[in-house]
Amino acid sequence: MSTTPCTLLIAHHSPTRSTRALTDAVVTGANDDAIEGVRVEVREALSTSADDLLAADGYLLGTPANFGYMSGALKHMFDSTFLAIGGALDNSGSAASTGGTTAGRPFGLYVHGRYDLTGAVRAATSIVGALGWKQAAPVLEVTGDVDDAALERAYELGATLAALLAD
Repeated sequence: MSTTPCTLLIAHHSPTRSTRALTDAVVTGANDDAIEGVRVEVREALSTSADDLLAADGYLLGTPANFGYMSGALKHMFDSTFLAIGGALDNSGSAASTGGTTAGRPFGLYVHGRYDLTGAVRAATSIVGALGWKQAAPVLEVTGDVDDAALERAYELGATLAALLAD
C-alpha cells in the first residue's frame, strides 16, 4: 500500500430523502474503519469541478432517475468537465472514446427512482464509458421506498469502491 492515500470521489445529486439516505449509506461504507489508505471526498454534483475529478483515483456517482434520465445536476457535471477530464468529441460532435486523462479509473453508480431507472443508468454508463472509466461494481438500482436491504447494498457499494482503491 502506498503512503499517499488514494482518493475516492463521491459525486451525487441527492435532493430527496430516499436518494440522500442512499448517499449517506454509501459515504458511511466508503469510510468503513477497516479500510485504510483512502481519502473520501464528497461533492454535490453541481459543485464538482474538473479538478475534483482529475484529483480522484476512483468515483462513486449517485443520482435520482428524473423523467427516465439521470439528474440534470449530474448531467451538468459531465457537461462542464467532460473535455477537461479526458473526454473527446468526434467530427459529428458525439463523445469519442479516447483513453484520456481519467481512463481506467474505477467507478460505481447508484440510482434511485419511483419507476423505470433504465434511461438514467444507460445515460450515466454511456458517458463514463466514453471517458474510459471501468465499472468496478454492479449498478445499485433502487426503485420505490429505500428499505434496510437497499441501505445495506449502498453501504457495500461504498465499501467496495474504497477497498478497491486501498489495494
